[in-house]
Amino acid sequence: MTHIIGQHDCKADSKGRVLLPISLKNQLLPVIKEGFVIKRSVFQQCLELYPKQEFDVLMQKVMKKSKINRKYDAFVRNFVAGMKEVAIDGDTGRLQIPKNLVDYAKIDKDVVLNAVFDKIEIWNKDMYEQVLAEGEKDYADLAEEIFDDDE
Repeated sequence: MTHIIGQHDCKADSKGRVLLPISLKNQLLPVIKEGFVIKRSVFQQCLELYPKQEFDVLMQKVMKKSKINRKYDAFVRNFVAGMKEVAIDGDTGRLQIPKNLVDYAKIDKDVVLNAVFDKIEIWNKDMYEQVLAEGEKDYADLAEEIFDDDE
């Protein structure tokens, strides 16, 4: 799949329904019929929406690890908490976020859909802006550290 790009400001209704912007919906058209998986993020209090094919790749990595291990058990329990298959309506481009995940990520009226390569992060807008602001002070150092060994 082509990498998904863009940051999109959206609105959610009181039932957790989000209408995807046309530019994002168009990027997802090749995989819209396959479905998606939505889950909690591991590192942030946001959600991650994976096209089913990309999610299957991620799950293969998780399943390769030793299953007879307490740390693995604890990780997997949290990793799959609230996880659900969802669909994006191909005609309207509407996504229904499950209530338990709306509550977890504090999704309200203002939402940011932030495309990150093979997934879309779904954020409460205020929380997203706060995380970006906190990360700005370390951004240059992180970039230097991550790309330091590239030639």
